[in-house]
This record gives sequence, C-alpha cells and structure tokens, in this order.
Amino acid sequence: MQIQEHFPLKKYNTFGIEAFAKRYIKVTNLSELEHVLYTYKSDKLFILGGGSNMLLTQDIDALVIHIDIKGKKVVEENEDYVWVEANAGENWHEFVVWCIDQNFGGLENMSLIPGNVGTTPVQNIGAYGTEIKDTFVRCTAMEIATQQLKTFSRDECHFSYRESIFKQEAKGKYIITSVVFKLTKRHHNINVEYGDIKNQLASKHIENPTIKDVSNAVIAIRESKLPNPKELGNSGSFFKNPIITKDHFNAVQQKFPDIKHFQVSDTLVKVPAGWLIEQAGYKGFRKGDAGVHKNQALVLVNYGNATGQDILNLSKEVQKAVLDKFDIAIEAEVNII
Repeated sequence: MQIQEHFPLKKYNTFGIEAFAKRYIKVTNLSELEHVLYTYKSDKLFILGGGSNMLLTQDIDALVIHIDIKGKKVVEENEDYVWVEANAGENWHEFVVWCIDQNFGGLENMSLIPGNVGTTPVQNIGAYGTEIKDTFVRCTAMEIATQQLKTFSRDECHFSYRESIFKQEAKGKYIITSVVFKLTKRHHNINVEYGDIKNQLASKHIENPTIKDVSNAVIAIRESKLPNPKELGNSGSFFKNPIITKDHFNAVQQKFPDIKHFQVSDTLVKVPAGWLIEQAGYKGFRKGDAGVHKNQALVLVNYGNATGQDILNLSKEVQKAVLDKFDIAIEAEVNII
C-alpha cells in the first residue's frame, strides 16, 4: 500500500479522460481502508470505484482512495433462495456472470452494465425492467469520519429511480464495502417484458428462456447499441429518462403524437431520453472528439482526446436542445467531477 503522486487516471475512468490525482492509493481489504481513512482523516479525500459513472472535468486535488476489495461468497441459502455477498471491488458484469453460472437468478437483466459492485446501490442501477433494489438485501459501509462499519437495509437505502441515500443525506459520508443480494435458485422470475429482449429471443427461436438466455439477449442488445468503453470512451447512459406529470406529458403529446413513453403511475409518465435527444437532431452528432453515439443517443462518447469539459459542454447543448423542443428537462445520470 503506497501513495503515488500526480497519478494518471485515464485508465481508471471509462470515459478515458486525461486527468490526474494529486495523490493516489489503492486499498484491497477493510484493514487497509480503515488505516488510510484514519491516517489521512484531515485530508481531502476522493473515493474511486470502477470509474464508470463519472466525468472528470479537472484534475483531482485530493487523495484518491481506489476501492479494490475483491471477493464473493454465499452467506445463506435454502431450497428456493440464496443470499450472496459481493465485495465492493468486484466487477459488476463478472459478478452477474458468476451468479448465472451458479444458476442464481435475479441479476441477468443487468448484464454488461459497467462498473463495480460497490457503486451499484448508490445509483440503484437498473436495466430492462429490473433494478438493484429488486434483489438488494443489505450493504455494509464504512463511515469515513469514524471508520466504523454500518449495515444499511433495503428500506434504509431509500431507493428510487437512480437514487439512494448515498446520493442524498449520506453522500460523501460512507464507503460501501460489500453488498448482499437475495437471488433465486429455482422458479426464476424471468423478465422479458421489454420488446428488445422479446425480439432478441425470438430471433434465436427461444420460447422458454433460461436466465442465461436472458443474459445473452441483454448482452447482445447492449453490444449492438452501446460502445465498449475499452474501445470508445463512454459512461453508458449519460442522462436519466425524465419522469414527468401526466398533464405535462399530455401537453407535449399534443405537439408530438408519436412520442415514446412508459406509464409509471396514474399521475407520472417516463419518457425515453434517447428518443428525445434523437428527435432533437443529436444522434450521431460530433463536436471535435466529443460526440453523441450513432446507435444510442443516450450515450455521450469520447472519440479520443476530448476533455471532460468538452463532454460537459456537449451535454449542456443537448439538454438545451431537448428543453427548447419538448419543454422537458433531462438530467445527467453521470456524476460531474
């Protein structure tokens, strides 16, 4: 465990932005994390996970603590369910694949989402009809100020769409060190409600899909729409899908009858941000090395040498175009640093 000065972070953020940490240290277990937090408690700290949900617009003038705590295990099981604990530094997709290989169901619709396990509850990540909260049991987190471990139940996490307590009142106060999920061992709840998944399975002539079939379908869909961060810098979905009131939606629909939407409740409607951006004329748009992906307008990309500020400026331009055209505000899902 060694502190490194002026440490390059290009390989540690999926946008591939050239930025530097004033100081950097990697921790691989709880003892190391406790030691670092205690030793440098008066220092300005920045916690780094998989680097998949952030846009670096500047160098980080702090001690960057890279959470690389690995490990996963079954902590409880019965005939129908299994409780699996994964440490924060585990790669999310690799963990999902491992669960599927054990025939543990519940995470398959979230295959190929970039990032590590430790940050999944923060964002309440989700895809194709499932979210972390659906299988989440609890997480363990270390309080930065005291180095004490605290367990957060599902209710205590205050999950909502791409939100949790860790983005609100507990923001910057805790580091998630492990997460426990309750998964099915049999009688899996196969969720193929999204049309893309149905179409993908139909193209393979699969009528009774397994969790592996669903995972493969999701992977195929994501690979066809979303660029691989190792090949083209990106952070997955840059914007949240806006949720607006039904009255607001009805007013917009009068002007744009073909607007895509999903009913959230009797009073709320979710509108796909990708559709809004595409209709505003920004799908495939490029300004220098910052661009909107040609296959999925929800994704902003770095074609090589874009700065974080270049990406941020483009995101603001896209937001303004959507607001001007539809009177709908779209928020960034990515953390702007």
